[in-house]
Amino acid sequence: MRCPTLSELPPPPPGKTGWPWTEESPQLPDTMPNGRPWPKISIVTPNYNYGKFLEETIRSVLLQGYPNLEYIIIDGGSTDNSVEIIKKYEPWLAYWVSEPDKGQSNAINKGFSKATGDIYAWLNSDDKYLVYTLRTIAEWAQANPDSGAFAGGAQRINEKDQVVFERYPTGLSFEEILNWNHHYLPQASCFFRSTIWIKCGPLDETLHFQMDYDLWLKIAKVSKFTKIPKILSRDLLHKEAKTVSHKFEIDRMIERWIVLMRHNPNKAKTEIYKTLAWQLKAKSLLGKINSIKPTKTIKLITRITSRLRQNEIKKNTNSRDRF
Repeated sequence: MRCPTLSELPPPPPGKTGWPWTEESPQLPDTMPNGRPWPKISIVTPNYNYGKFLEETIRSVLLQGYPNLEYIIIDGGSTDNSVEIIKKYEPWLAYWVSEPDKGQSNAINKGFSKATGDIYAWLNSDDKYLVYTLRTIAEWAQANPDSGAFAGGAQRINEKDQVVFERYPTGLSFEEILNWNHHYLPQASCFFRSTIWIKCGPLDETLHFQMDYDLWLKIAKVSKFTKIPKILSRDLLHKEAKTVSHKFEIDRMIERWIVLMRHNPNKAKTEIYKTLAWQLKAKSLLGKINSIKPTKTIKLITRITSRLRQNEIKKNTNSRDRF
């Protein structure tokens, strides 16, 4: 499908201006400059009760001016206005559904099972692409046929649409991606070929926070990741976002360890010890890490998680007592 123009889409809500409300990417020609067809790009947006953000996400995809888009939305049975918004844009969707699912990873997998494109990506319903993001990806994919995946920069914005910071990918080798804190990949700015998804997908549906980290490591084992020195997306910093909420801090950390244990057990054991030994004073427990086998690690992590949660509850209780 060719992306619609601004005039073809429903009008924006009152007071909404700028990209992607009253601005659009100019329409691209039917073929690339070399005369070849533009690769089909399949975008999946998972959503659950993010209706207040969803429309901006949808418009940022549809207003790319791209000649060969396949856009899929998988809604998890939202009870807010999400379905109403999706139906507004239904004529430009390749597929959408609203039904209960097993979480974000399951929703993304469902979306890609419907995809038929050459290049895949998912865009969460509180994130958005920038002008000409899809054109940039297509041009880089055409110029780098030996690369299976691509990663650009991203901006983090607040609810006033102000840029809090921006970040570009640095190292993209397997070893560098392992060191996630120093070589963070902005998920919304990552794209990969459908052939890579066949090799490395689907997402692990037992993971709810680090499924992208797990996928990037799988991809880096079998293919080249190429850096794109451009900002391709914006992710929204808000109190409900599970990637930044303190409510899920422990869960994010535990899943990181689980993923690390799959791909590099020694690094995982070292990180777990360094992170927890001083905090929990659990050297008697953590001392077992050096001798434990990866197959038994989940039991250990479960015990650590229990201790962490007890520590968190105690900390919160003490905080309430002081105030």
